[in-house]
Formats: sequence, structure tokens, C-alpha cells
Amino acid sequence: MPIYVFEAMDATGAEIKDQLEAPSEEEAQATIRQMGYFVTKIAVKKARKGAGDKKKKDKKGKTFTIGGVGGKQLTTFTRQLSILQDAGLPILRSLRILEGQSKPGRLKNSLIDVCDDIEAGSTLSEAMGKAPKCFDRLYINMIKAGEAGGALEVILRRLAEFQEKAQSLRRKVKGAMIYPIVVVLIAVVILVLIMKFIVPRFKTIFEDFETELPPMTEWLIFISDIVITYFYLLPLVPVGIWLFVKLVRKFEAGRFGWDLFTLKVPVFGALIEKNIMARTSRTLGTLVASGVPILEALNIARETSGNAVFERMYGRVYDAIREGESIARPMKENSRPGFNFVTAFFWMAFVGGPIGLLIYVMRMNSRIVDDLVVNMVDVGEETGELDTMLYKVADTYDEEVAVLTESLVSLLEPLLIIILGGMVGFIVIALFLPLIKLIETLS
Repeated sequence: MPIYVFEAMDATGAEIKDQLEAPSEEEAQATIRQMGYFVTKIAVKKARKGAGDKKKKDKKGKTFTIGGVGGKQLTTFTRQLSILQDAGLPILRSLRILEGQSKPGRLKNSLIDVCDDIEAGSTLSEAMGKAPKCFDRLYINMIKAGEAGGALEVILRRLAEFQEKAQSLRRKVKGAMIYPIVVVLIAVVILVLIMKFIVPRFKTIFEDFETELPPMTEWLIFISDIVITYFYLLPLVPVGIWLFVKLVRKFEAGRFGWDLFTLKVPVFGALIEKNIMARTSRTLGTLVASGVPILEALNIARETSGNAVFERMYGRVYDAIREGESIARPMKENSRPGFNFVTAFFWMAFVGGPIGLLIYVMRMNSRIVDDLVVNMVDVGEETGELDTMLYKVADTYDEEVAVLTESLVSLLEPLLIIILGGMVGFIVIALFLPLIKLIETLS
């Protein structure tokens, strides 16, 4: 039914401007006269310019996407939104600007929906909550806290800084792993080619001369035969192990056992543990500083850990706080995972039977949360500066992760050279020992 905008005069001669809904213009005028007004001007209210087109445009602006939003893209968006809010722009105008600048994808689709929901009367946190593949609970709860406290631009700035530091740490770890992974892959390809094309030719020579082979050469030929016969299984072995681990992690006990196994692996386990501790401490500190309730903050920190061992620890801290306790004491009490049968199985399977089990038993009582963290959290609770202490913990662990990563790379380079040199040396010695004996026999 159309809406008519009219101008009229009442009995005193005062000018009236209003609008009403009616099936036709005649019925609209009749209704106005019944109200005691004299119509001077009437017209159908025009739809807001571009409203229909805008809706179509929004629908056309959306594209088919799979998955979520990359961390780098979301970090850039948060920083840009923070700058626009600091400049004093309305939130809807800021979102429209960023939506127009975004490339087609999940983020652009989500921003289109967020803008529409805000125009319909929703708050920013409510609108973002409808796009969980783009904005996680941490993001939404911080936005909600910023809206409640009237300091959205401050919260956005903290959120941007948090994401930038997390991205920086992630880039350092990934960058450090590229070199050893590439070297190992190239070495595997070269060794497979040697086993498939070089060793069989030497084997033919040895068989023609009926040379007695030393044990090293027999082992090398045996490995070469396996590679030639079952070469198609070589890529399937790592894929099979990966699928097996994925299947085991589908179960709660399996996920806990595997995550505990990764935390107890020498060197790499310490790197994973410190990385998780840095991430969860910064998450918890950012949420507490933003005014999010401590129980909700602990739940979000537990989810961001990505490790079942830390999730159980934070879950028990959550239960203890609900019963009126502090954070530090239950954190210390629940930082020892104890013995786990699934973890013991992984140690025996991947490290080597009884030796792996012995190493696990020796390492199983080590804590996942150091005294440094517990003491700083305790001081933060006593002084009311919990967020500041958590930031310091996160900064400390960030530095330790960076140093450990650099040390690991420095250690891996000579270690890889020694391992590869040993493999090549084994092949050379295994092939030349019977050759030397053959030459001596012929001479």
C-alpha cells in the first residue's frame, strides 16, 4: 500500500505536514478531510533513492565463498576500522567504506550483511555475531564490551594490536619452518631417485661378477628393491599417518592424548607450549582490559588455545572461579597433565617401543604452566592489574618463542647436513666396498 506525503491547514490556519498510508490518492484526501484538515498538497512518497537498487546491488556484490577469513585480512580490516573510528566517522559509514574496498570473498559478504543489519536497528556486536565464520567469539565479545563502555575506538585499537602481534608471531614460526621442510623434501626426492635408478645398475654389475656383498650393500639393495616395488606407497605413508591422527583426534581421549604428545616432544613441544601460553595470556589480558567478565574471558581463552590439554586446564580454572577461588592457585594445581595411555601409545609408536615409553614417563610430570605465569597472575590479582600482568606474560613468551625459533633453525641447519651427509656416505660406502673387492679380485 502506497504512502502519501501531504501538506494541509487546520481550522486555525496552521500548516500541517505529515504522511499516511492509503490505497489511493482519493481515499488519502478523504481521510485527511475527516481529520479536519484542508489539503494543499499531496504526493506519493518516493522510495529512498537507490534503496531497491542497493539491495539488488548488495545481492549482486556477494560471491560464492568457501571457508573463513584469513588472519591477515581480518587484521588489516580491524586496523582500518580502528583508524576510521578514531577519525570520528559513524560506524555504518566506516563499514560501508571498508566494504567497498574489500575484494570479493567471505569478508565482503559478511560486511554487506553487517551493514544491512545495522541499518535495520541491530548493534555492531549483534550484526557481527551473525557471521561466525568471519568474526569469532573473541572479536564479538570485545566489540560488545566496547559498545557497553562507550569506547569502541579504544577496543578496536586493542583488538588490532592483539591481532597484529599474533600474526607477527605466527609469521616468525612459519618462516623458520620453511627452510628445513624444503631441504627435507628435496633430500627425499634425491634419495628416491638414487634408489630407483643408480643402485639397480650397481646391483646388476655385482650379480654379473657374482661378487660376495657386505651387509651394508645388502641392506642398501634391499631398501632399493622396496622403493622400486612399492614406490607408489611412499607418498601414502605420511598421508596415512596424517589421516590416522585426524581419526584419533575425532575422539575426546584421542585428541587429548595427541595434544599432550606434541607438548612433550623435545624442543618442538616447548615451542608449541610457549606459543599457546603467549596466545592465551594475550587473549585473556585483552578481554579483561576491555571489560569482558572473567568467566566469559576464560571460556574464550580456552577456545583460542587450540590444545585439549590447555582447554582442560582453563576449564578447571573456570570451575574453581565459579566456586569463589582465585585464578593462580587452580592454574598451578591443574598444570600437570599426568599419565595418559593414548600419549604413551603415540610415544611407543613414533619414538620406538620401550625407549619412547621411558622418555614419556620421565617427561610426563613437567608442568605446562611455569611458576613465572602463576606468580605474575597472583600479583595481578592482588594489585588489580591482572590485564597488565597477563600482557607481560605474553610479551615474555613471545620473546622466548622468537629466540627458541631462531635457535631451532640454527640447530636444524647443521643437523640436517649431518643426517644427509650420513645417508649419502652410507650409500657411497655400501656401493664402493664391493667395487673395491671386485677390482682387487680382477687384478
